[in-house]
Amino acid sequence: MPSTIRIAAALLIGSDGQTLLVRKRGTQAFMQPGGKIDAGEQPAEALARELHEELNLRIEPGAAVYLGKFSAPAVNEPGFTVEAELFQVQIDVAVNPAAEIEEVRWIDPAGDGGLVLAPLTRDLILPFYRASLTA
Repeated sequence: MPSTIRIAAALLIGSDGQTLLVRKRGTQAFMQPGGKIDAGEQPAEALARELHEELNLRIEPGAAVYLGKFSAPAVNEPGFTVEAELFQVQIDVAVNPAAEIEEVRWIDPAGDGGLVLAPLTRDLILPFYRASLTA
């Protein structure tokens, strides 16, 4: 049984430079929006599908800018590793939690917004994004 969960994740950036994090129902940690990549599905297509399911957000897969592959311990599945294909997506529309998403929160990517963050978000994605801003 594979212990790696392959996902497509979005670094969603609003017009004010804040980034959107989501929290799934019944969990504590906030993370990037996105989800599992289905068999035969391209990561950008999976991302577009998940963003629509989770946030009622429609994006063109081609508008998502690929940032790279990031791996970290899965926050909600002990013993598993999350391998995320990360895309940056700029949006200027309101989003609403749907499907399994209980809460959405915009935060300044320079900090943690006072939230409990998933390891992937806390240790890799936010530091990566901060570094890109100063590059």
